[in-house]
Amino acid sequence: MSLNATHDPGRRSWIDSANAPGCDYPIQNLPWGVFSDSDGTRRVGVAIGDLILDVTALEAAGIVEPAPGRRVFGEGFLNPFMALGPAVWSATRAALADLLDARTGDRALPLVAQKGATMHLPIFARSYTDFYASREHATNVGTMFRGADNALPPNWLHMPIGYNGRASTVVVSGTGIRRPLGQLKAADDPVPRLGPSQKLDFELELGAILGTGNAMGAPVTTVQAWEMIFGFVLLNDWSARDVQVWEYQPLGPFQSKAFGTTISPWVVTREALAPFVVAPPERALPLLPYLHETAPHNLDLALEIDLAPQGQGPTTIARTNARHLYYSAAQQIAHHAISGCAMETGDLIGSGTISGPTPDSRGALLELTWNGRDPVTVAGGTRSFLQDGDSVTLRGWCEGAYRLGFGPCEGTILPAPEAP
Repeated sequence: MSLNATHDPGRRSWIDSANAPGCDYPIQNLPWGVFSDSDGTRRVGVAIGDLILDVTALEAAGIVEPAPGRRVFGEGFLNPFMALGPAVWSATRAALADLLDARTGDRALPLVAQKGATMHLPIFARSYTDFYASREHATNVGTMFRGADNALPPNWLHMPIGYNGRASTVVVSGTGIRRPLGQLKAADDPVPRLGPSQKLDFELELGAILGTGNAMGAPVTTVQAWEMIFGFVLLNDWSARDVQVWEYQPLGPFQSKAFGTTISPWVVTREALAPFVVAPPERALPLLPYLHETAPHNLDLALEIDLAPQGQGPTTIARTNARHLYYSAAQQIAHHAISGCAMETGDLIGSGTISGPTPDSRGALLELTWNGRDPVTVAGGTRSFLQDGDSVTLRGWCEGAYRLGFGPCEGTILPAPEAP
């Protein structure tokens, strides 16, 4: 996508907080979300500085009309707007930027303080697929369990590997995550037992949200796949490692991943991220033509993980960057559709754990502690895996002529339920 006036680094808003150094939501960002305030009604808005512009109210007043003759912002999620396609997304973004511009803006707009608003899941998640797109992560995990000489499966360097997750347990940042029950079996146990996971983990990921889809039976190119993406969120694919190791053969993760996936509340649009697109890592082997990219689709997105035990302050335990992903979101979607799989508005595509080349850039406790062998230091003690009351917060931002932030993706571990 080419740059336009919405990317102008010299542009300023009449909302002072949007111009403050280090602000995640300057006028060049304008991420989309769903919020409510004191009346409890869910409304669509965009973040600007420390405020939310109420786009549902703008549409009702006829100031913004993405689909003349019908309302698309009154249903409490973004899907009706996303389904209108890239041209409408771009035109609406430009119109909102003009309203908020210091030179052309309208200072009588409906605005709500972020601090007093409740954020909700921004989309109706039609389906959720999680990939395994970081070579560093796949190599580390493979080395742990199969040895360095057999770390990557034979197919890994030829295609993005993924599994279909549970859309029903995708939740917005701030939602508590209950420790899951599952079948557990140590290597020397004669039979499995039912119990709470003792190796509960997070996974630092990037989620792509599809605004448009493809017809069943119709594959797409990587260029088309990129155009289908409305925007991105931070994503935490919570994982029960002890449940996973017992269940994953022969068909991969199931209950170990089904109990919760957290996403950040603000969807940063693909268009807003255009200045931060970068080339992928060097390929170890040639890819088949359907996975070729005629333009780069990786993102220079700095990421970090904070862990705060109950009653303690946060400790940053890892820092990495999404540019390390071996397979881009466009390649993941093109591979997903190559069989004729129909992708739809609201589909959520997880990148898989994002890890970098150094020990402090690993995106999960499984790697950071090397399966519990080397605990990480946090306030008040250490962690091999998550304990009840622990809060995990993912953060991400792009930095260039201006900062463009995603906002926090947070979840706190709640005790396991009683077994039935």
